Amino acid sequence: MNFRRRIPSLTALMTLEAVLRHRSFTAAAAELGVTQAAVSRQIATLEEELGLPMFVRKHRAIEPTAECLTLGTTLAQSFANIADTIEAVRSSQQNVVTIGATVAFSSFWLLPRLAEFRRENAGVQIRVVSQDARIDLDAGDIDIAIRYGRPPFADAKVVASQEDFVVPVCSPDYLHRRPSGNLSETDEFIETDVHDRSWLSWPQWAEETGRALRIRPHLRFNHYTEAIAAARAGQGIALGWRLLVQTFLDDGTLVALEVAEMPTEDRYYVLLPARTRRKPAAEHAANWLANALTR
Repeated sequence: MNFRRRIPSLTALMTLEAVLRHRSFTAAAAELGVTQAAVSRQIATLEEELGLPMFVRKHRAIEPTAECLTLGTTLAQSFANIADTIEAVRSSQQNVVTIGATVAFSSFWLLPRLAEFRRENAGVQIRVVSQDARIDLDAGDIDIAIRYGRPPFADAKVVASQEDFVVPVCSPDYLHRRPSGNLSETDEFIETDVHDRSWLSWPQWAEETGRALRIRPHLRFNHYTEAIAAARAGQGIALGWRLLVQTFLDDGTLVALEVAEMPTEDRYYVLLPARTRRKPAAEHAANWLANALTR
């Protein structure tokens, strides 16, 4: 239905509603932020279009006609409904929180905890953006980021951080099949190929732990989630970031090959954008994530 042909100017209708509510052209002009003359013109235009007078002009007062009162009642209710709907839309958007993290962190750490967050925060809607490329918080698309690295972060405010440890992991089946003892070149190693070398490679791990070990990976993946899936399937040994693989160590699908763990120089950080406007729901969710990450 083409409402434009059946409905007069919305500006004129809003002006009429304000004049009728205040019973004054002057007060309506003050509310609308226009001159009294502009209000008079809008009412005159509306009366001309409708072919009916809206007000009886008296010496120092105006009196609405019966038609004006009928129209005014509908306008007041309609504008109230529109205002309520717009507020509901705005509120729903304010309660949508977008969290950005790497694919591994989202899959292994974040997703298992979202059910608890949603139970405790029923009014907040969560959207997860998983990508291994660095998330630009200045772009305004992400409300909270979980970033592995080290500060300073020019685009972010740090809410909390957590250290991590690296240890070789494999499945119980692989552990039983391999010879007992230290890692050797006969073991089957699973490597993750990433551009961000804050994620250790096997040669880096061997160098930093002082192992005279020449490692040639048998399997290589471009996502850490696939490397861990292969390790859980008994296809070799992967480097396990304990914060990410703790669930699998707890359920027994992975086991640590060594007691000693190597601390990482980088940490996981819960970040809020430094420059874009922050939603109250995002602040609340960031604090919840910070508590979950550091406990």
